[in-house]
Amino acid sequence: LFSKMSSSSFSSGRFSTALFLVISAVPIAYIVSLERAVPSTHVFSYHSSGFLRECAKWDAVGRRFLVSYMDGGGIGEVVPRDSDGGDDNSHVMEEVTLVKDVDLGGNASAGIVIDRDRNRLLVAVGDLVGNHYSALAAYDLSTWRRIFLTELSVDHSKEFTFADDVAFDAEGNSYVTDARGNKIWKVDVNGKLVYTLKSPLFTPPGWFNNLVSLNGIVYHPDGFLIVIHTFSGLLYKIDLTDGDISNDKVSVIKVTNGTLRFGDGLEFLSPTKIVVAGNPYAKLVESSDGWQTASVTGWFGSG
Repeated sequence: LFSKMSSSSFSSGRFSTALFLVISAVPIAYIVSLERAVPSTHVFSYHSSGFLRECAKWDAVGRRFLVSYMDGGGIGEVVPRDSDGGDDNSHVMEEVTLVKDVDLGGNASAGIVIDRDRNRLLVAVGDLVGNHYSALAAYDLSTWRRIFLTELSVDHSKEFTFADDVAFDAEGNSYVTDARGNKIWKVDVNGKLVYTLKSPLFTPPGWFNNLVSLNGIVYHPDGFLIVIHTFSGLLYKIDLTDGDISNDKVSVIKVTNGTLRFGDGLEFLSPTKIVVAGNPYAKLVESSDGWQTASVTGWFGSG
């Protein structure tokens, strides 16, 4: 979470790096303590060849987890054993790399989403260190052939950008959040960049609230997007009912009974429920009025 620096207020790379080290020290220490703690709920453990994995999705058809590689980019799979259910080392699973594109080397693979209707995996790709490159990649789930690679960043030398997460609608259009540039890209089903949505609501007051901005995103079957703004904790609803996105269709969902500050990924559970992954807890969020308002109704962590 805290490795996704996102502040257009600073032009100095050295200052941003120093600030990153300061704000990340405590959270990283906390994460290490959680890793060493005995979990209170069932946890799937697996051996990985890398240090940092950003996103995991359960592939019900393939009976596997698909995971994205933040450190260096790529996609792996983790297949649960039939006997899984214990917490001893005999049940630790193995990660197998499925995708490792040479031409994307040095970039992170961030958010992923499985589009089973089109038999593809969508992957948000970004330059984690320099924040000068963002792209959306699509891969065939059977052969892992890359279907398309769409560059989203406009100007490598000036634009600070990091493609963080992705969702898709019923027609196969993809929506990618920019955690550094406070915007959302729309890419059509064939991989053509068709629209970039910017809104004043995406940049809340206070530079500290925009260190990591737009992050997790999900599509609701009623025709709108739900998006989390990480450092501010704001939750947005973006109406897509006429087939496009525009500034006047962005609204802030009023959330009660808890804060969503430091919310990261989103997972759609049902038309009235989502999960917000975050640090130190994931939260269950529910709405009974079409996501005009919502309430935090549950908390859970790994410790």
